Amino acid sequence: MKIHEYQAKEILKRFGVKTLRSVPCFSVSEAVAAGKSLGGNVWVVKAQIHAGGRGKGGGVKLAKSLDELRALATSILGMQLVTPQTGPEGQKVRRLLIEEGADIKKEYYVAMVTDRASQRVVLMASSEGGMDIEEVAHNTPEKIHKVTIDPGTGLTAEEAEDIARKIGVPAESLGKARDLLKSLYKAFDDTDASLAEINPMILTGDGAIIALDAKINFDENALFRHPEIVALRDLDEENPAEIEASRFGLSYIELDGNIGCLVNGAGLAMATMDICKLYGGSPANFLDVGGGASTEKVTEAFKIMLKNPSLKAILVNIFGGIMKCDIIAQGVVEAARQVKLNVPLIVRLEGTNVDLGKKILAESGLPILSANNMADAAQKAVAAVKKAA
Repeated sequence: MKIHEYQAKEILKRFGVKTLRSVPCFSVSEAVAAGKSLGGNVWVVKAQIHAGGRGKGGGVKLAKSLDELRALATSILGMQLVTPQTGPEGQKVRRLLIEEGADIKKEYYVAMVTDRASQRVVLMASSEGGMDIEEVAHNTPEKIHKVTIDPGTGLTAEEAEDIARKIGVPAESLGKARDLLKSLYKAFDDTDASLAEINPMILTGDGAIIALDAKINFDENALFRHPEIVALRDLDEENPAEIEASRFGLSYIELDGNIGCLVNGAGLAMATMDICKLYGGSPANFLDVGGGASTEKVTEAFKIMLKNPSLKAILVNIFGGIMKCDIIAQGVVEAARQVKLNVPLIVRLEGTNVDLGKKILAESGLPILSANNMADAAQKAVAAVKKAA
């Protein structure tokens, strides 16, 4: 689950991370009022969307008067902001953050992520903070410093200070950087985050260390422990089909292909998408119906996939273990009848009661293409898409 920058900063502040004064706004009039309440003569107008690279897309601008702030808020609020992380369709800006200006002396990058190889949290930091951190990681990886954190001790003062020193924080500000990094780890750990990023973390002219931006993503499997974080969810920033799928316990992610994939098990779902690509196809989605797929679940899955205008075929790939093939076959048949399927349907079944499952499909009277294995299923799906083109 993702949240907005202003929400992330509120969380970080609770853990002791220093941020600038700012006000979230939902209208131009609120933005102007925020500028007045903050005072000063320089403000930053920031688009609030669930994507990075906002500055490159024109979603972060500096205003030097209230009139300029009004003009910028008018142009940014409601715009379709395109960044490297939104895709070409962009994301509509519905919220702004008006922030006081800062005397920036140096920008740094810091982030906490889970390293699956070591099964521990890793602190990453660089002296090259700002909009082009991805290029830094690609072109000069030696400028990215890391420390793997022992969960028993957490991030120690020595580790935090050492990495701050490595990224060039001046000696007189090392203590402040150390405290910020320890607070960042505490926030990451206590909220069950999957990512906590500050880009940039800045050094100001008076030696302060401040989080100028903030991004936090959360492990959805742990959200039952954090109702206060669930309350921050902005459904406007999420794909409507993915929201609908979550209501029925379906793991669904929309992609840009044309072959709908309905699979039981995340690993098999990934393999199904891979084999579609191998034979020249392009998956329209990741969809894991889980081990207990009912007729209702399968029906809803079909409905969700069929809402995608790019869909040209559906590939059902089921390995019957806990979920028996005859049960899933009956679900597929009933779902196909309910939704009045108008695209080719390819089904591959394997596992418990597979022969009975295939018999149900064959006797359904529906134009279902049965596949012998994954390769056969993928080839038939690709061929069906080409035939429909």
